[in-house]
Amino acid sequence: MSDTQTLIENRPPSVAGLFLERVAATPDAEAYRYPVPPAAGSGPDDWKSLSWGQAAERVFSIAAGLMDLGIEPEERVALAADTRVEWILADLGILCAGAATTTVYSSTNAEESAFILSDSGSKVLIAENEAQLAKARERRAELPDLKYVVLIDGDHGLATGDDEGDDWVLSLADLEARGAAYLEKNPAAVKERIAAITKDQLATIIYTSGTTGRPKGVRLPHDNWSYMAKAIAATGLVGADDVQYLWLPLAHVFGKVLTSGQIEVGHVTAVDGRVDKIIENLPVVQPTYMAAVPRIFEKVYNGVVGKARAGGGAKYKIFQWAAGVAREYAKVTQDNFRRTGNASAPFPLSAKHALADKLVYGKLREAFGGRLRACVSGSAALAPEIGYFFAGAGIHILEGYGLTESSAASFVNPGEAYRTGTVGKPLPGTEVRIADDGEILLRGPGIMEGYHGLPEKTTEVLESDGWFHTGDIGELSPDGYLRITDRKKDLIKTSGGKYIAPAEVEGQFKAVCPYVSNILVHGADRNFCTALIALDEPSVLSWAEEQGFGGKSYAEVVADKRTVALIDGYVRELNQGLQRWQTIKKFRLLPRDLDVEHGELTPSLKLKRPVVEREYKGLIDDMYAGAMEK
Repeated sequence: MSDTQTLIENRPPSVAGLFLERVAATPDAEAYRYPVPPAAGSGPDDWKSLSWGQAAERVFSIAAGLMDLGIEPEERVALAADTRVEWILADLGILCAGAATTTVYSSTNAEESAFILSDSGSKVLIAENEAQLAKARERRAELPDLKYVVLIDGDHGLATGDDEGDDWVLSLADLEARGAAYLEKNPAAVKERIAAITKDQLATIIYTSGTTGRPKGVRLPHDNWSYMAKAIAATGLVGADDVQYLWLPLAHVFGKVLTSGQIEVGHVTAVDGRVDKIIENLPVVQPTYMAAVPRIFEKVYNGVVGKARAGGGAKYKIFQWAAGVAREYAKVTQDNFRRTGNASAPFPLSAKHALADKLVYGKLREAFGGRLRACVSGSAALAPEIGYFFAGAGIHILEGYGLTESSAASFVNPGEAYRTGTVGKPLPGTEVRIADDGEILLRGPGIMEGYHGLPEKTTEVLESDGWFHTGDIGELSPDGYLRITDRKKDLIKTSGGKYIAPAEVEGQFKAVCPYVSNILVHGADRNFCTALIALDEPSVLSWAEEQGFGGKSYAEVVADKRTVALIDGYVRELNQGLQRWQTIKKFRLLPRDLDVEHGELTPSLKLKRPVVEREYKGLIDDMYAGAMEK
């Protein structure tokens, strides 16, 4: 048996157990960094740290506080908060109490929040603030199981209640104080709970944001997270000296799995979920690695292009040249590494790359903090041409793949041997096969137990021998690299009988057009393809200013014939690289960008196709009006 297999197969039953081991091994080492806004209300944040020992003190107090409230093993405690250090401490507290975390996005509306709390049978809700409390209060009659709400930001106390009569509300500080008092009387209580956890015991329920109907609760036992922690460590991609910048939503499985890997490896994690602070935080945190969704890299790319264009014609030409060199360099070096194990490039290309590095790439790396070894991208496909641009600029984006049902990380690109356009190889211990229809099937310790309270839905996707049907279509290379081509249900079949993977076309357009924010390709049962296109507001407004019609709203700019002509040029460029039946014959620019608030994107920024197609049915019908349909 290899060292990797031993590491994974001899894993403890829970991440709570791994946390105890980590605290015992490095109690004084830095575990978490978190921002504290300045007291004056302006100026840069002050970043503070928690050691593993300090984190454990708070985690144990939260765990004991929950036990004092009567929480038993496997009972659910919901967490509704943005990404912040208290989210991690609360989640670990829940797990160390032997209970199970139900994750709720802070952006989830009152109706769906109530459904998740009710369906999961959550007894306690740990809520970020009064806004999250208000959702529970509004639907309290529908939540007979919910006994307490714990406020992270708030000074409620059970003793006093408030003017709403909320004697069920207490602050996180109150909970920790109760826990500390409980531990004084029962000092071994939390460690005894942890010791009693079995690998099959429920740890987490994460609700998938369904495009239609109610979300399904994915049941993930403790063993899923323990396996993920060991498998991530076994990849060798991260080490104890790393600094991770964690901003992804922790209610999403991608963000959550990163906390498990960190506990096993023991590196520092800087936590701040405020997306508008990413650009400001990166030079302060100076991370060595971070994870993100493709939309973030697309926005950075669009921003870089816009800045270069704003610098004038000469500066923009230099950037375009450097971007071309980056892509060529990345493709050549990756190909050489695949063939020879040496990421080299011919001297003329290397010389051009060195010059471009001084002029362009170095500044880009500095914007990321200057120490970034790699980024991990997941949740959706990254356009390969954008991936090659960053790779050539020295920002290595390792695409990975997984689902909520597989505890997030099933595949990841292997460090130096990464291949842009693929999601890499399976994590140690995970099996993969491609079904006859191209669907990707997975089996291994990361696969869910099933959907909460939905046995018939579980059997639709999970075979009795453990193979899970992902619903994604993909191809495996002879040496085990996986390429995702599309969601099985999203494949378009035109009225002419041709199959089209819309995500592939959409990704190519994002690489061609620096102004696009979101694009949806439509064409099912039609005789040609069309597209709905939403533009990146800062980029297109900056362009409009350069063209002499600034000062207008986004809706006015996208309605202008000059903007339509601009995007038409990029659509024509896209079409040159497509098969005839894939080409976009008509498009419409949307009057606003797609977003989570209107339900068009999931909280992890994935497109909800049925929602967008339903909302903009009039625009779609207009594009086909008068067309000869088969």
